[in-house]
Amino acid sequence: MQELHRNNNLINNRRQVMPIPFLTPSRLKTLFLLLSLLFILLLLLRQPPPLLPVPAGTSASATHRRHLLFSIASSARSWRRRKPYVRLWYNPKSTRAFVFLDSSEPLSDPDPSLPPAIVSEDASRFPYTFRGGLRSAIRVARVVKEVVDRGEPGVRWFVFGDDDTVFFVDNLVRTLSKYDHERWFYVGSNSEGYEQNAKNSFDMAFGGGGFAISSSLARALAKVFDSCLVRYAHLYGSDARVFSCVAELGVGLTHEPGFHQVDVRGNLFGLLSAHPLSPLLSLHHLDAVDPIFPNTNRTQALERLFEAVNVDPARILQQTVCYDSSRLLTISVAWGYAIQVFEGNELLPDLLSVQKTFTPWRRSARVDASHYMFNMRDFPKDICKGPGAFFLESVISDQNGIQSNYARYSAGNCPEDNATKNLEYIRVFSKTLELDIEQTTAINVISEQYEKSNST
Repeated sequence: MQELHRNNNLINNRRQVMPIPFLTPSRLKTLFLLLSLLFILLLLLRQPPPLLPVPAGTSASATHRRHLLFSIASSARSWRRRKPYVRLWYNPKSTRAFVFLDSSEPLSDPDPSLPPAIVSEDASRFPYTFRGGLRSAIRVARVVKEVVDRGEPGVRWFVFGDDDTVFFVDNLVRTLSKYDHERWFYVGSNSEGYEQNAKNSFDMAFGGGGFAISSSLARALAKVFDSCLVRYAHLYGSDARVFSCVAELGVGLTHEPGFHQVDVRGNLFGLLSAHPLSPLLSLHHLDAVDPIFPNTNRTQALERLFEAVNVDPARILQQTVCYDSSRLLTISVAWGYAIQVFEGNELLPDLLSVQKTFTPWRRSARVDASHYMFNMRDFPKDICKGPGAFFLESVISDQNGIQSNYARYSAGNCPEDNATKNLEYIRVFSKTLELDIEQTTAINVISEQYEKSNST
C-alpha cells in the first residue's frame, strides 16, 4: 500500500510539472489564418489607390479655361505661317498660353490676338545622338520644365502641343475635369499609325496631337527633368523624352481618344466622319492634309469648322446614324462637318469604321488596314458610286436651339438617277450638348472598349 501511495504521489507531481496544452493543432491553424488575414489587410492599406476619374462635386471648385496653361512649341521659321492655326482656338480673354521660340526675331511685332512669345533657354549642353534627327527636340522637351518654373498661379493642367496643333479648349476643359489635378496624371493619345506606335511606344502620348500633365506631376517632373534628359540622348523626338521621364516617375499614360496626332496625309474625310464617341480635343499635322471642306484653303476650312465648334463644342464631329425606311436611305451625320446619305440599309458597325480616303504618313506605303489603329473600310474609287456627301454651310443658334445646314457637294458629272437626286440641302436641328463628368466618363469608357475590341 505504501508503494502504491508513493506511485500516486509521483504521478500527481508529474501532472503539476507538465505544461497545459493550450495550442492545439486546430487553435494553431486558426492563429495562422488570422495572421495571414492581418498581413493581407496591411498590404491593401499600403497599396496606393488606383488613378480614377474624380466624381463630380468632389473637388473644391470646377475646372475652367483659366485653369489650363498651354505651351506651344514653335520656331522663328514656322511661327509666321502657322499663326492662323493658333488664332483659331486662342482667346486672350479666357485662354492662358505661351509660344516658345528658338530666337527673338518674331518678337518685334507682338500681336494681341496671339499668345505671348518666349525665347527658349539654351539647351546646347544636353547630348543628342539620334542620327539624322533634330537637336531642337531637346529645346522643345524642356518647355515642360521652363513653363513650370515660371510659377504661374492657379494652373491645374499644363497642356503641350505644336504650332500646327488646333485645340478644342472647351472640350479639353470638360475632359480634364474628370481627373484630379492634385494627383499625377499624364493624359494624351497614340498615333493613328501602327508603325509609329511600334517605333516609339504604344504607351506614349504623341506631342503633336497634344498632351496634358497635372500640375502636381508637372512640378515633380520639372525638378528632375534636366538630369533625366541626359539619359535619353539616343531618342528622336521631344515627346519620347517627356514620356521616358514621366515613366521614370512611375506614371503611365491615361488615354483620351480625342487627341489626334493625324499621322496621315491627304483627305481626312473618312477619319473625321467616323469620329469616336468622345469629345474632339485636338487636330495636328494640318499642313500635311487637304482642306477639310471643299473649295476652301486650310484656314478657311478650319474657320468654318469653328463656326460650329463655337456654338456647340461638345457635339462637334459626333456621329449620329438614322434610317429612312420609306425611301430606304441611311443617313450618317458627323455634326458640324458633313452628312453622308447611302442608298439602302447600311449596317451600323460598317458606318462606325473609317473610310480609306487618306494616304499613309510614310509616302512610300499604301493604305492598308494593318497600318492603322482602327477598323477601316473601302471608299469607292468611282465617286459616282459613293454616298451623297453634304458639307456644313452655316450654323444658326437661338433660344429655340441650333440649326446646322449642309449643302450637297458634287465632285463630278454623275447621273442623278438615284433616290436623292433632288436633295440639295439638309438641315439638322439639335440642342446644345451638355455632358456632366459622369456622362463624359461613360462615353469615353464605351469608346475605349470599342477601339480595343477593333484593334484585336
